[in-house]
Amino acid sequence: MSINEFSTLKPQVVVPRYDRSQLKTRIAHIGFGAFHRAHQAVCADRLAAEQGSDWGYCEINLIGGEQQIEAIRQQDLLWSVSEMADADWCCRVIGVATAALHAEIDGIEAVLEALSAPDIAIVSITVTEKGYCHHPATGQLNTEHPLICHDLASPTEPRSLPGVILAAIKRRRERHLPAFSVMSCDNMPENGHVTRNVIVQLAEQQDVELARWIEQHVTFPSTMVDRIVPAMTPETQETLQGLLGVSDPAGVACEPFFQWVIEDHFVNGRPAWEKAGAELVQDVLPFEEMKLRMLNGSHSFLAYLGYLAGYQHISDCMQDPELVTAAQHLMLCEQAPTLRTQGVDLAAYAQALLARYRNRALKHRTWQIAMDGSQKLPQRMLDSIRWHLAHGSRFDALALGVAGWMRYVGGVDEQGQAIEISDPLKDTIAETVRNSVEGESRVAALLALKAIFGEDLPANPVFVAAVTRCYLSLLTKGVKGTLSAMNG
Repeated sequence: MSINEFSTLKPQVVVPRYDRSQLKTRIAHIGFGAFHRAHQAVCADRLAAEQGSDWGYCEINLIGGEQQIEAIRQQDLLWSVSEMADADWCCRVIGVATAALHAEIDGIEAVLEALSAPDIAIVSITVTEKGYCHHPATGQLNTEHPLICHDLASPTEPRSLPGVILAAIKRRRERHLPAFSVMSCDNMPENGHVTRNVIVQLAEQQDVELARWIEQHVTFPSTMVDRIVPAMTPETQETLQGLLGVSDPAGVACEPFFQWVIEDHFVNGRPAWEKAGAELVQDVLPFEEMKLRMLNGSHSFLAYLGYLAGYQHISDCMQDPELVTAAQHLMLCEQAPTLRTQGVDLAAYAQALLARYRNRALKHRTWQIAMDGSQKLPQRMLDSIRWHLAHGSRFDALALGVAGWMRYVGGVDEQGQAIEISDPLKDTIAETVRNSVEGESRVAALLALKAIFGEDLPANPVFVAAVTRCYLSLLTKGVKGTLSAMNG
């Protein structure tokens, strides 16, 4: 698809009617994946179309995603977003990208120069939790991470996300350019604080004066993002081609639901996101916790247990009454009590989540959600478990979710089929599994992974007993038998 092919698109497709030549490259976005294309970019496109906004994006990938960058370069920096529901769809072409770069194709120098352009006011990020090179259990920089080790040795040729942003900040400071704000849009509690931690802590390893300058001049607003955007499959690509009337290798499909809550703390201006459906607030944390624990936590719960039981998609899991009952219990009885959110009907929120999960038009694979569990468990389940331990309350479903992850990373599902584990700690996890005896010993060995569980949880006998009980039940009764016993 290119701009001169608009005439070949189906007439229902919304296309940019604003003057794209008037866009200014004011946001650099790192992580040009499906989620960004279907979320932040859509918001910017609405602002350009409806409010005359001139905020354009320089799209950047550091590692992976070469095909997507090449694809939009070949089609005038355009791509399509199709909102899919069971009975309907709508599609729009996004036109707010003004440039696209890949560090491994164009070189890191081109990326650093783009981040150092005078007009850049915001650097936004969607690189998933593992891209921050941090310890998920603590939120602190992992100085032993291979990319961080490289950047400490070669700070002018960085490869990590923190290293690239730090090098750009240093360059801007040396050129007397205004600071930008760094805005994480990844699923982590207090994602702005995590981003600040890793960048400032890396700076302290290189230049303490620069670290203090960053603390004084750069802001790291936290955000909460919510929209289900499954990974694209050949089947989805074929469906979208039929809907669009043309092929779009960079196109994405997503659910109609959209939410974006942003901490309003920017040093060099921002778009009027609130005019395109975003919420600007002073404190994002209650919203982050609600989404991470109720949505993401239940998603991971369904992903591990559903995959083990043989369900390929989340919508398939929703056809199993036992899984639905357990997921609802998890959200309302074990996650909701831990939240600080005020003025939100959490029961209605839970029902709305279950309705979104039932959307059969979205083929959201359990395997995709199960990826990177070592990075996701702390904020999606373990923080809630810590709350329950402190309050002396039960957390049966959360313990089952952790046990489900343990069974999943064992590498074999209940049908005896091998599981392809995708996780930044997969080698460590595989070695732990390989060197432990199935059963209680396996649970103890996995709990010893401090990068995931910290030091407190493995030392807590209540937690260890609950997870071990659930794990042994999964071994003997399977997912369905365990759920049936838990649901009573």
